[in-house]
Amino acid sequence: MSNNALPLVISAPEPRTLDLIFTPPQLARFRKKYRIVETTPEGVAGLPSDMLAEARYIVGQPPIGSETLEMLKALRCIFNVETNLVNNMPYETLFQRGIHVVTTGLVFAEPVAELGLAMALNLARDIVDADLAFRQGNELWGGDGNATARLLSGADVGIVGFGDLGRALNRLLAGFRTRTKVFDPWLPPSVLVEHGVEPASLDTVLSESDFVFVVASVTSENQGFLGADAFAKMRKGAAFILLSRAGVVDFPELMEAVRSGHIVAASDVFPEEPLARDHPVRTLPGFLRSAHRAGALDIAFKRMGDMVLEDMDLIDRGLPPMRSKRAERETVSRMRSKPVDKN
Repeated sequence: MSNNALPLVISAPEPRTLDLIFTPPQLARFRKKYRIVETTPEGVAGLPSDMLAEARYIVGQPPIGSETLEMLKALRCIFNVETNLVNNMPYETLFQRGIHVVTTGLVFAEPVAELGLAMALNLARDIVDADLAFRQGNELWGGDGNATARLLSGADVGIVGFGDLGRALNRLLAGFRTRTKVFDPWLPPSVLVEHGVEPASLDTVLSESDFVFVVASVTSENQGFLGADAFAKMRKGAAFILLSRAGVVDFPELMEAVRSGHIVAASDVFPEEPLARDHPVRTLPGFLRSAHRAGALDIAFKRMGDMVLEDMDLIDRGLPPMRSKRAERETVSRMRSKPVDKN
């Protein structure tokens, strides 16, 4: 088969790269099976009309206007490898035409959940500060170093959001025999019960938990919904672990709740990234910080490539994608996640 006879793929995966999401053997297979046109997200609309008309797949999340979509006559699927859906294309028209929009965000669920668990254990046992004190010769031995220590095992745990990340986290917590309550307004209670957790209101999750994990996506309905009132409802000394997007919290109020000593907190995400060198959260006691690195493991990125290739193979054979997560017409336009600036 000549190269021109191969199905055409438009590749615009920023902030990812093909080398990041594919192993060398995967990338070789990709290039062998498809004719790949590489461009920037902004460059997609400027591609020749005959090339747009031939494209079967797009890898990335480029802005697509109605005129550009009209020219994409053979398009079957958009593979969003950034994983945060943003409202930059006419989703309703895509769905009407039967074009799949899928994300590969599932690859991050397990790595992020593991770091979230590590953060909770650190907040419970003060591991980082104890290590720093030891290095400085100021360590406290035995029980003297456990004034605020507690167990995660058997604790009351709350989870806000129960998508892929929430479910991965729940699987890890199972070994700790936690009593877990979940708030997720997009899921029926029976789904939560099937996963062995207790459906609960947001107020109940906040007020009755020793550890609160926030893994909810940012939508048009929940931006900044966790503010001063929410933190005030939490148990004194409870731990708040933010793993999804900073946009769901009022970050200054979160900092104030920690500064006052009411709660302790950990976050892998921040309102601006990279964070300003003089941002006060950098030196805030009781706040554990991670530079948006929870999911950024090479093994996770490479799983993206595997998902893309397997789903392309299914679609090529007239079947629906099954590895990637399909966007839903009822919820996709509500998403407000800000794409990451760096890998």
